[in-house]
Amino acid sequence: MFNAFEFGIEFFEGLVAIDAAIVERAAQEPCRHCEGPLYRGDHGRKPRGLPIALAAAAFERRFSLCCGREGCRRRAMPPSVRFLGRRVYVGAVVVMASAIALTTMTVAAAVRATGVPARTMRRWVRWWRGPFMTSAPFVELSARLVPAPARERLPVSLLERLAPERPVAVVKLLAWLAPLTTTSCPDGSRFLRGAM
Repeated sequence: MFNAFEFGIEFFEGLVAIDAAIVERAAQEPCRHCEGPLYRGDHGRKPRGLPIALAAAAFERRFSLCCGREGCRRRAMPPSVRFLGRRVYVGAVVVMASAIALTTMTVAAAVRATGVPARTMRRWVRWWRGPFMTSAPFVELSARLVPAPARERLPVSLLERLAPERPVAVVKLLAWLAPLTTTSCPDGSRFLRGAM
């Protein structure tokens, strides 16, 4: 499926460790609605695309926080490098399958290499070329990379610019995308600074 690349269990365990550090930092802050304490309130996920069965168990829970003050009890979802918002597939799979879809000559070859249906990959490629290009993380990342990454080759052009090694580039890109994974923690990128 996706394991043709150099992603091993250590890669996915590293993503879990980054998310754990992010949620620990976020739990130290009070609720943004009532200043109450935040407690862990993880919820289940059924992610697709994990190439390694051992890593799948660690991806079945989305780290989340819940206000402990009676009457508020609002959720606060810190950013995540494991998940890209509400997408069913794991973030690393979305990034790499999109890159494969752009670099392979046929859709059938991309489907064989990733195990992701062609329709899903086309939707992801449209996201990279559409809504993603207007997002704050892309605008900021484009400003930092001179010359700017080629928009028609996203996410490949970003991966090539972030690091020479594929797993390192994917982690860096997922960290840049992390603020897009939540709406309940404004300025979620501040939690990443201490976690990476």
